[in-house]
Amino acid sequence: MEEESLLQIRDLYLNFYTYDGVVKALDGISFSIRKGEILGLVGETGSGKSVTSLSVLSIVVPPGRLEKGQVDIKIKGKTYDILSLNDATMARVRGKYISMIFQEPRAALNPVYTIGDQISEVFFHHRKADLVDSAVARLREDLKKASGLRRTIYKADLSMLERMMNNPKSIRLRLSMKIPLLRRFQGRMKTEARKMIVQILKSLNIPDPERVIDMYPHELSGGMAQRAVIAMSLACNPVMLIADEPTTSLDVTVQAQILLLIKELQKKYHTAILYVTHDLGVVAETCDRVVVLYAGNVAEIANVFDLFKKPLHPYTQALLESIPRRGKKFVSIRGIVPSLVDPPKGCRFSDRCDYTQEKCLHVEPQLVEAEKGHYVACHLQYGGS
Repeated sequence: MEEESLLQIRDLYLNFYTYDGVVKALDGISFSIRKGEILGLVGETGSGKSVTSLSVLSIVVPPGRLEKGQVDIKIKGKTYDILSLNDATMARVRGKYISMIFQEPRAALNPVYTIGDQISEVFFHHRKADLVDSAVARLREDLKKASGLRRTIYKADLSMLERMMNNPKSIRLRLSMKIPLLRRFQGRMKTEARKMIVQILKSLNIPDPERVIDMYPHELSGGMAQRAVIAMSLACNPVMLIADEPTTSLDVTVQAQILLLIKELQKKYHTAILYVTHDLGVVAETCDRVVVLYAGNVAEIANVFDLFKKPLHPYTQALLESIPRRGKKFVSIRGIVPSLVDPPKGCRFSDRCDYTQEKCLHVEPQLVEAEKGHYVACHLQYGGS
């Protein structure tokens, strides 16, 4: 793994077993994400962008199956292979260290729970210790001013919270939590969670967060709902955030606001971001480096400036040519993405490429470093072995 890499994907293979055959969705892809950078993952629909992000979180469901490969991530100085972690460990990693913003915010939010309830679930699952610490500190301050019956109640609450802090799995604590009168200390934890959620919503430029926290998803606009999803993703200050086309369903003005917000949050929290998109304009404005996917293969990896200035792969060149420009004729890429049930034997872009040679039809090109930090998989450019 590279010294500065936060996450490294190595030779990842993912298949979908369908009635029509085996769909080879990812065919040995490899790339890395550095600490604090925004990495763009681009390509046409069906290129494998979304399934790559699902693989990082290990949430690929049948008929999909991760055949082989590694997804290594550094957490607190230690390296873990995500694909080898058991379900219980992975449940602690998701949300706390790696979070995801999905394409459609209303599909990501539960319609029968308020925004506050859904974000607080993240706190109670991953940051319960922080809630207890905060509640204990506040209760000790209140205890200094209390007297009589109130002081007795505060002492009982403090005793329960300290027990939860020191031994959260004790049998006595579990039994006490079944008695409604003794369980009231949890209300203090909910109060602390509410204060933390309001602060997060404020940082996302949501107006009147005290009111929004009690609203349901259907009461919010698209942009506000997406901000709520981002708040949920950032609740634990994750080391990595996956943004799977987070602005697709939003209008242009709101898209710009969300993109600016993501960049500001990345600078503030120094979170690495895997930004999945098909919009090269967004990539140019947002990303530090870019990985170009085509039909389950990595076609090119480069710094965003190098990619736009000097694209080396014919597919990347065709993508850039297909961007509408004023005063320039629109040029679309001919053909369609091949069926991944029976993909071309050599280069998967060979049937759409204007520079196809005999070797391209039979030998799969390998990813090689053409220039410093600029990788390409193309026989034409560098005779990939």
